[in-house]
Amino acid sequence: MDFAHPLSSSGSWNRLCNVVEYSGIFDSEYRQPHSRCMENTRVALRKRIIKVLDQRDRTNIWLNGLAGVGKTSIAFTIAEEMKAAKRLAATFFFSHKHAHKDKVAAIIPTIAYQLALAFPRIREDIVKAIENDDNLLSPGKSHADQIRELVIKPLQTLKFRQELYVIIIDALDEYSSSEEAARLVTLLTDAFAGPDLPFIHIIFTSRTEAHIRADMPSGVHEIFLTTRDEDTIQDVRFFLRASLDNIRTIRHAVFGHPPFPWPSKDEFETLVFKAGGLFVYAAMAMNFISTTGHHPQERLELLLRERPTVGADIDQLYRQIIATSEDPLAHCRMLASIIHLARPLPLVELQELFYADRRSLAMMLEAFSPVILNDGVGNVEIYHASLRDFMDNPRRSKQYHINGPHAHEHLACCCLDFITRQDANQTRAILVSPLSYPYPYQMWHVHLYLAYPSRKLRNLLALFTKKTLRYWVQTSDPKYLAHTVQGARKTCLSLNWIRGPSDIVVAWRLHKSYKKFAKLAMARNRH
Repeated sequence: MDFAHPLSSSGSWNRLCNVVEYSGIFDSEYRQPHSRCMENTRVALRKRIIKVLDQRDRTNIWLNGLAGVGKTSIAFTIAEEMKAAKRLAATFFFSHKHAHKDKVAAIIPTIAYQLALAFPRIREDIVKAIENDDNLLSPGKSHADQIRELVIKPLQTLKFRQELYVIIIDALDEYSSSEEAARLVTLLTDAFAGPDLPFIHIIFTSRTEAHIRADMPSGVHEIFLTTRDEDTIQDVRFFLRASLDNIRTIRHAVFGHPPFPWPSKDEFETLVFKAGGLFVYAAMAMNFISTTGHHPQERLELLLRERPTVGADIDQLYRQIIATSEDPLAHCRMLASIIHLARPLPLVELQELFYADRRSLAMMLEAFSPVILNDGVGNVEIYHASLRDFMDNPRRSKQYHINGPHAHEHLACCCLDFITRQDANQTRAILVSPLSYPYPYQMWHVHLYLAYPSRKLRNLLALFTKKTLRYWVQTSDPKYLAHTVQGARKTCLSLNWIRGPSDIVVAWRLHKSYKKFAKLAMARNRH
């Protein structure tokens, strides 16, 4: 039995807890709603995975396939089963929702934190490693150093354990870059291949991408998920039947009590064909059909109106859902802006950011509710990463495409509108508040850098530099805001931005303000 050392509650342990990326842990509340396999689905596949995990060796698994085939649901369900069996060592679930570089930089500390909880005996070793190197938890520390000191050396004390354990890394393709994802695969597989460690299998999941395949070790057990697999198609059929029966049962006003049979056999078979073996299609189709305030049969008929030529056509589903909105192009612009945010925001913050477009935001969230998660409390997020891929690709989204520069132009305008909308007292209150700055204050320069330089954006930036920027210099701690002004200055001094004398004036104002920030910082450092 493992026992935690009494000193492991030290400040170093607290430092580790403070850098952990809790949204990467599979059952974190930040990941709600959790994506798990429906009961009695993916049974054969899960048995195949468990069979490998029960081997007394170090075989790793790479579960790969197209977006939407259910990789994360399978990984989550296996994690639940391993946790119940006390065999789960650690997890890290990457996500487009939590892809900020500071978050993914915390992957090794997050794994170490979970290992300390799974094996209390090594907790003090992890704490000592942190005490011996003040920079061990910093984002700039090499992952190789972190995994050696925080993971491998502590685990070597457990090398005689006979139990079999599992680490699950989900959605590698959502990592910050393809090169980093490939490097992480090599780092983890090499680190856990050593003979002086307990038996730990690693499960990786990702899309089938060449850079990840190239770095998978030759002995990895690859499981390729395809939409054409008969078991998968039958599981999707089971999911659709159970979901439609649930809609039929709970909508008494529509289907009666007891409910009459629905849908027809032909309608059901057409829906099964359209879904193919794509679980995300089936899930979003059910979201669309069950939307409150709409008749399920009418929604089903909308989905089936366009006859399918190929199964699992997620693009057709997205276009059909978008077409139901009252103003598809305006709502797609709003959707593209949400997709291009630096991080997801709760509804109340979106309403402030899109102040001039509040009505459009509300209508978009209602129309696109089948593909957007929004409970009014947590962050507003897209249901699945495939929607981002669809919107970013003009060949797929066609007339609904909004390119990245125009999405960032809208966001930069909204940020600057928020900033300049505050009067002097409101601005000072924000700048002196102990709370973190609002999103527009933190990210305006990032969206500006990525934006198409429209006339509207130029005018808002000119207003900001003329009206608001002086309050920043007079009131704020120069450290963070100086960094945003420096970024904006670089953007506005580029040849892509300068098109006339007024642009030079704006760039000069930013330059002068940054110099003032620098002087303030130097004066404070001397004191």
